[in-house]
Amino acid sequence: MKLKIALPNKGSLSEAAAQILRESGYRQRTDDRDLSLIDNDNDVEFYYLRPRDIAVYVGNGELNLGITGRDLLLDSGAQARVILDLDFGKSTFRFAGPQGKDFELKDVSKKRIATAYPRLLKNYLDEKKIEATIVELDGAVESAIALGVADLIADVVSTGSTLRAANLASFGEAITNSEAVLIQGNSKVDQSAVDTLVRRLSGVVIARQYVLVDYDVLKKDLDKACAITPGIESPTISPLQNSEWVAVRAMVKRKEVNSAMDKLWQLGAKGILVSNINSCRL
Repeated sequence: MKLKIALPNKGSLSEAAAQILRESGYRQRTDDRDLSLIDNDNDVEFYYLRPRDIAVYVGNGELNLGITGRDLLLDSGAQARVILDLDFGKSTFRFAGPQGKDFELKDVSKKRIATAYPRLLKNYLDEKKIEATIVELDGAVESAIALGVADLIADVVSTGSTLRAANLASFGEAITNSEAVLIQGNSKVDQSAVDTLVRRLSGVVIARQYVLVDYDVLKKDLDKACAITPGIESPTISPLQNSEWVAVRAMVKRKEVNSAMDKLWQLGAKGILVSNINSCRL
């Protein structure tokens, strides 16, 4: 039985979800109008659905797995669980109001709040014991205040550019943080196939977070160099023709690599090279 996986058919998560699957060795559609695709080599069927519906299909057991946003999963109330964070599509769900006003969380009380995530918002308001009126909209939430439908909004914020364009500003703590996640329901499934998918996706997620650093360093400075690039378990050390030097290879977090290179250079390391990692198993 083929593994049935739901993917976003459009929106900010769509292309990123398809790309991480391609990098994990799975076929993906070449025409955005295609509603499904069969990958016979991996015994998988992909279904391209509205992002908001994915958690429902997976939770009902119609499909085995899906990639969606954590916020959409929470708002759906579906009986599905996160089995892997995918480290893309990051955003926050926040309150926002007109620019120039110093709103605080207490100002939410008794207000009309427009949102496309009513369940998520209600759960938060109930947790904080705040009474407010929720105005449910399907989209274009940032227009609700200007059109007189609401006093405030609660919406997903990535860069904040959409809010600024509508003369709005977010305030207060994040209601929730979101990112793309792989979810699973309770349908009968070949768990070994699920494990293979998770292992492949994890390999790409980790590979994107790290780079491979190679360099030469004097033996007398090796301990200091290894402290800069400790690697996952430990660095790989190889002898060089010049017996006073060794070659070192280690995985380094991508966000830390330039700082590490600066420190290695100051230590006297030479031939410092950085390579991308396409995938890995750790």
